[in-house]
Formats: sequence, structure tokens, C-alpha cells
Amino acid sequence: MAQRWFHRRGDLSQGGWESVVDEHVPGWAHTGLRVASVRDGDELALTETGVERMIVPLAGSFTVVHVEGGRETVTRLRGRRSVFHGPTDVLYLSAAATAVLRGAGRVAVATSPTEVVKPTRYLAAEQTPVELRGAGASSRQVHNFGTPQALDAARLIVCEVITPAQNWSSYPPHKHDEHVPGNESRLEEIYYFEAAPVRGSAAAVDAAFGMFSTYSSPAGDIQIDARVRTGDIALVPYGYHGPAVAAPGYDLYYLNVMAGPDPERVWLISDDPAHAWVRDTWAGQGVDARLPFTAGEDESVS
Repeated sequence: MAQRWFHRRGDLSQGGWESVVDEHVPGWAHTGLRVASVRDGDELALTETGVERMIVPLAGSFTVVHVEGGRETVTRLRGRRSVFHGPTDVLYLSAAATAVLRGAGRVAVATSPTEVVKPTRYLAAEQTPVELRGAGASSRQVHNFGTPQALDAARLIVCEVITPAQNWSSYPPHKHDEHVPGNESRLEEIYYFEAAPVRGSAAAVDAAFGMFSTYSSPAGDIQIDARVRTGDIALVPYGYHGPAVAAPGYDLYYLNVMAGPDPERVWLISDDPAHAWVRDTWAGQGVDARLPFTAGEDESVS
């Protein structure tokens, strides 16, 4: 079961992309993700219409040449040094657009199939809503650039989460696999992970890891209990998911991509009743002083 829903870096490689999640993955229908490492001179083509996209630089800078209604537009994404250096510029592409990406670094493209055309939108790093969620050892940083409050999209919900070393996120475990208006929505979810030694550490980058767990709900059977490293992907079609835990000495990042069959584009969750009480323990605790993660003046993208 875990092998069906959890994939190591490169397991889903296809056509020049390091990882591709789309409707060809058995049991998957509403969301997609493409991840690639790009060198100067490389091009990545996004040729299909009928799919909305969010282009997220993970590291480095990119130029996106996109065509819609016969009009060509060039958008520069300044990017960032790494996912642990604060927000990045992102570009939402409507379902009527095609595009070519050029640049150097690592890039993720979140997708959802739809015939609804929403306007293409560029969101600068400084416009990204940054949320410091939780408290104490459950503190994490969330970049809400693709949530319903920040973006007018058809189906797609996208955000990214940075969890400092030793902290827990996606916790208490929660689910979103039932349509209960006002309380819970049905959403497939993709977790794309990266991990890195804490800043200033001499540890090897390849040693960095975190842990991630899912388990079954009445909507379906699932179990993932995995050590996650940069490039790994977990698919959550249903079930409770969390925690995502950053190991001591290593910070953890994940990109979340969500969409589902419900008529309303909304993220509504239900905590596992056995662990929901944990939220009450945050009262009176401060947010981890290591947050927020930002890009220092000497750490800009070259």
C-alpha cells in the first residue's frame, strides 16, 4: 500500500522531468505535479490546455514564456536560493495557456485538470501571504500563495510549509475526504518534500531527512510511515495524514497541491478525534523564535 502512494525521488521520472504525477497514476484524478532540475539552455514545455498550473521555483530563477489567446507574454520569476530562504515569485497559468520554462535551478509545476479559465496571475515574493502556524514544537511557516484567500483559481489549492528542525507539522493528523458542507471538503493532496541541514551546519546535504505518516479513515485504507528526503513524493487520496516531522539537525519543507470533486474550492479539514486535543496545548506558547525563514541580504539568487 505504501509503495502505491509513496514514491522516492526519480521513481516517477518522465520526459525530462524528475517526477510526474498526473491522471496516469492509478487511482489519481484531480491533481498533478511536475518537478525538474534545469540547467542554462534547457527548456521545459507545457503544451497542454485544459489544465491550470502554478509554477513554483524551488531554487534558482526562471523565465516563463506563455501564450494565451494568441498573445505571448514573458514573465521573470526571480526565485530564491532554496526553499529554506523565504517565499518566491510564483506564476499561476490559466487553463487556456501554454508555456515554455527556461532558467537554472529546480522548479515545481502544480496542476489540476479543468475547462474553467481563470486569469493568469503573477504573484511576487513580497506579496505572498506568510503564516506562522501552530506554537512551540508545532510551529511552522506557511506560504499561502495558492490558497482560496490569495488566488482566484478554478480548482487548484497550493501552499508550501517549512518546518524547523525537531518540530512537527501537519499535526494533529487530519483528513479531507468527505463532503460535509461547512466542515470538511474532499481534496486529493500531494506532498513534495525537501530537507536540508540547518543553516551553518557542516552536515552533508544528502543526509537530511524527516518523517511522514498517513493512516486509514472510513473513506479508504492507506498507510505511509516513511523517512522522507529531497525529491520524495507522498500521495494522499484519502485518510488521515500527519505528522510531518523534521529530524533534529535538519529542516523540512513540503509543497502541498490539492484539488477535488466538490463544487466549492475550499480547504476544510477534520482532525483525528483521538489527537484533536493537542491544539488546546498551544495556548500560551509562543511561535518558534527561528521563524520566519527569510533570505538574508547576502543570500539572494545570483
